[in-house]
Amino acid sequence: MDGEPADGARLLQKFKLQLIDALCGDPDFLLQHCHSSRLLTQMQYDNLKNTAMPWDKARDILDCMMKKDRKRVEKFLSILKDKEIQEAFPKLEFLRKVPLRKSITTGRKRKKSKEKEPEEDVPRNHTCKKSKKRDRTVTEKQLMKVARYIGANWKEVGRVALEIPSIRLEQIVEENPHNLKEQVFCMLRLWSMRERHNASATRLHELLRQEEIGSIDFLLEDS
Repeated sequence: MDGEPADGARLLQKFKLQLIDALCGDPDFLLQHCHSSRLLTQMQYDNLKNTAMPWDKARDILDCMMKKDRKRVEKFLSILKDKEIQEAFPKLEFLRKVPLRKSITTGRKRKKSKEKEPEEDVPRNHTCKKSKKRDRTVTEKQLMKVARYIGANWKEVGRVALEIPSIRLEQIVEENPHNLKEQVFCMLRLWSMRERHNASATRLHELLRQEEIGSIDFLLEDS
């Protein structure tokens, strides 16, 4: 039992850089989950909330959680494997292959997980290469041009077409008050960062077309 608290923290430390890269797209979303799950004290939450740079915020969240007790570390790891978090941070997919507490301390199970990794990685990497050949990732210039054609109903577009949580849309409003175009641009950029290699101009056009956003056919021409 004495080794268990360190195992969860060691797991976070082992994959720290990979986790930061996966979470830095929208660390505020993860922060809200940690706060609502009572993994953070109010003081810790306030300090993390005030960190400006996304990369630094993702790092600080991980550093904070690595100092927690075994129960909270395991709860945090479970949150990272949660479906909603996995959808928001696609790069966390690798955690599905990482066993939690019981398997962490069992060498036999750890060996099995290592044997499975190459088999699961091959098709995923193969898919990434195909998507790059099929379409290019949307650029910030294209996102800014699209933002011009989305009006006051942008939050509805974000919820329905782009599947962005309402709490994150409200945060965008708070961060960019009285600037509609910048709010819409931040929403589109958030979607792009979440989708990573799947954030193609063609896919964005398809999603927005369902919401009858006009004059964005340039996405098909530029892609």
